[in-house]
Amino acid sequence: MISQSKIPENQNYSSSMGEGFFREGVARWYKIRYNLDFNAETEITNVCGGKEGVANIARAFINSGDIVLCPNPGYPVYENGATKLCDGKPYIMPLKKENDFLPDLEIIETDILKKAKLMYLNYPNNPTGAIASKDFLKKVVDYSEDYNFIIVYDNPYSEFTFDDYIAPTLLEFSTNHIEINSASKLFCMTGFRCGWVAGNEYIIQGLRKIKSQIDSGCPIFIQKAVTRGLEEYKSEKKPEFVKSFVKIYEKRRDVLVNGLNKLGWKTEKPKATFYIWTEVPDDIKNSMEFTKKLINVGVIITPGIGFGKYGEGYIRFALTQSIERIEEALQRIEKVL
Repeated sequence: MISQSKIPENQNYSSSMGEGFFREGVARWYKIRYNLDFNAETEITNVCGGKEGVANIARAFINSGDIVLCPNPGYPVYENGATKLCDGKPYIMPLKKENDFLPDLEIIETDILKKAKLMYLNYPNNPTGAIASKDFLKKVVDYSEDYNFIIVYDNPYSEFTFDDYIAPTLLEFSTNHIEINSASKLFCMTGFRCGWVAGNEYIIQGLRKIKSQIDSGCPIFIQKAVTRGLEEYKSEKKPEFVKSFVKIYEKRRDVLVNGLNKLGWKTEKPKATFYIWTEVPDDIKNSMEFTKKLINVGVIITPGIGFGKYGEGYIRFALTQSIERIEEALQRIEKVL
């Protein structure tokens, strides 16, 4: 086997839009995974991780005062790194338990929808672990067409699903928008920073213009690795190596949720993501205060308020530790409860 470091082309600059073989590999993946046809030359582009794509799409299309529809609780970059840093105005879409952590489109004022330039949507969802039905995604697409705003569908957890659930893409209902995905979750390549954006050519071209002035693409050898991984897909179902590591997280999910319920902390099992989103089982109902209590016994969690005001009263666990560590954490949590 030849060391990749001895292949001169791997040391060269890439393109901010990604290598041709990478974009073609992503196009093949969309055809196999979703039966969608995308032109690798014009409808797919590389990003240095999904986070970069989330932020830079706003730089391409948001001007001072433009309204951006942002889920809350949600990935902070939507409201901050994307909207506010482009001098846009975030309009908060509450994600509430009684609505299955989906935004209630009916309560958004018509004037806001008419002025909205862009909407961020993320299912399977961080931090709630919620999923969106195809009916809901179709409804959102219909709204976007009625009011003429762009949807950025942030979909890095598309393959991080449990119990035979297969996540859809919003692009199944319209290719007038874009989807962001990433190797960070799909192939557990968090630090390698490689992802892609697919969808509408006009939106892709806008993103490319911004990126051409900011970066030179992610390293060529990483694009090769991601492309090789995508080639393992032979159908919409996960290939065996993806199934294997998702199964590990599924077992961790079961141990943690079952353990919390045994302690009297009522918690539901998510169908996707490696997060457990649960209400604070305490009279304080203050996510930061409860987080501090757990930190005092050596259990690190994320307070819901860190994802926006509608995250208050919740906390988020990440299933990134072994079952042994999770069991130890449960023992420590019992002291607090």
